[in-house]
Amino acid sequence: MFSPGADSAHDAGGVGVSSVGTTVPARFVWPYGGKRVFVSGSFTRWSEHLQMSPVEGCPSVFQATCSLSPGIYQYKFFVDGEWRHDEHQPTISGEYGIVNTLYLTREFNQINSVLSPSTPGNRMNMDVDNENFQRMVTLSDGNIQDSHLRVSEAAIQISRSRVIGYLSSHTGYDLLPDSGKVIALDINLPVKQSFHILHEQGIPVAPLWDSFRGQFVGLLSPLDFILILKELETHGSNLTEEQLETHTISAWKESKRQTYGRNDGQGRPQQPLVHATPYESLRDIALKILQNGISTVPIIYSPSSDGSFPQLLHLASLSGILKCICRYFKNSTGNLPILNQPVCTIPLGSWVPKIGDPSCRPLAILRRSASLSSALNLLVQAGVSSIPIVDENDSLIDTYSRSDITALAKDKVYTHVRLEEMAIQQALQLGQDTNTPFGYFNGQRCQMCLRSDPLLKVMERLANPGVRRVFIVEAGSKRVEGIISLSDIFKFLLSL
Repeated sequence: MFSPGADSAHDAGGVGVSSVGTTVPARFVWPYGGKRVFVSGSFTRWSEHLQMSPVEGCPSVFQATCSLSPGIYQYKFFVDGEWRHDEHQPTISGEYGIVNTLYLTREFNQINSVLSPSTPGNRMNMDVDNENFQRMVTLSDGNIQDSHLRVSEAAIQISRSRVIGYLSSHTGYDLLPDSGKVIALDINLPVKQSFHILHEQGIPVAPLWDSFRGQFVGLLSPLDFILILKELETHGSNLTEEQLETHTISAWKESKRQTYGRNDGQGRPQQPLVHATPYESLRDIALKILQNGISTVPIIYSPSSDGSFPQLLHLASLSGILKCICRYFKNSTGNLPILNQPVCTIPLGSWVPKIGDPSCRPLAILRRSASLSSALNLLVQAGVSSIPIVDENDSLIDTYSRSDITALAKDKVYTHVRLEEMAIQQALQLGQDTNTPFGYFNGQRCQMCLRSDPLLKVMERLANPGVRRVFIVEAGSKRVEGIISLSDIFKFLLSL
């Protein structure tokens, strides 16, 4: 395709491998697989092809490194006999079709760089050149000014491959604590008593046990209580406050099926209890949670092939699995190139739409003066676990989550309040005197990060029990700029 006598105009940066003057290490990465991959460009006058090597532990990613003089270069990849360009990197059209471009300065290593030189004891340490990356970024009050910067596709593919490898090689047994308790509720318990138990024990959800069938048959969650309260508020409701005292979980679940048909109140089909065995991989458990749109999967062991005599071992959640990931990779962040990257450079989470961008949906946010009824409606309709609460200046002050609804069970508050008349701020105050630690981390209900914070920091926050979402705020004003949830993290890492 390219001849040795290529026009020197394509060699703007001089000879490719320079031995004279200042040179800068340039790393070229092809993350899309192949059997034999080469790179060629203006730095070789299009006359020589540099062979690229697969990255250890990630055979679909190829890399090559050479020293180049500062300047502007064009390059292209030769993959299994076919010329290709990387659509995710800067390109221009010229005599040789669409080619990638590279601008090298004395201060900055090439923008595709995700691979650092080998370190002692490790043939290839997959780390990010943070010093060079920081030179790209201007920080002011913790905010990254250049919102167009994005982590490279190669770094994402490498990180995904290694996370999936870890999750596939570890099982539900890795989630089991050394000691602890798991609370299950009998389906014949009154609904009112059940939510008292959830509130007093500080747990958001509990498996349901059917003693007649000898099986775990479902879960009782804050969403059930929300739907009950909404039904009580509805004129002509079939369920009164008095009936709630004796109404059993079993009766409520049947009433729920009749009221919402085949849906669970959020438009999802009713289904048998989704559970996992301790032998299933962490990847499969995470996929069960994501694909079924649930927050918890009971890990159940049965000594019999027919599932009889089940033993409830643990309630698996995405936060528990994420904690395993953080613990495993924390001391070797070089194995995951994206961990030290600012979250704003990663295609992750939901962000405040840019002006004039019709493709983005606005974030679900409420003021503290909004009614509790509006908060519950938003939680159900948006299908989210919590809502950021802001003041009159749009500064983040708190969050209202589904599990907060169980505070209304205390002292039968639900019997003498109207959801439309109670403000969110009042509802939050109901639970302030509780000793329940659930949902709190380092004394904070609201988990906040800056857009310049590394992904690892966000993941560590989300790995704590009760934290389902981290709010990305503007430094100083605390205005919400984005939201990253547990499901966002796992959908990104598992490439869903």
